[in-house]
Amino acid sequence: MTEEELVRNALADPDAQPTDEAFWREAEVRQPVRKVSVSMKLDADVLEWFKAQGKGYQNRINAVLKAYKEAHR
Repeated sequence: MTEEELVRNALADPDAQPTDEAFWREAEVRQPVRKVSVSMKLDADVLEWFKAQGKGYQNRINAVLKAYKEAHR
C-alpha cells in the first residue's frame, strides 16, 4: 500500500480520525488503577462459569464486583 492509500484508508475509518488542538487542550492523563493480588474462595460453579466466558475472566469478576460496589454507594 502506498502512503496515500494508508492515509485515505485511515481517514475513511470513523474511529481513526486525527485529533486537533482542542482535543489535546481537554485531554486528561489517567493512571491505571493498581490491582492487588488476593486469594479468595469462590463456589466452583461460579468460577467455572466465568472461566467458560473465555480469556479475561478475572477482569470480568473484578468488573462485577466493581458494579456491585457502585450500586451500593
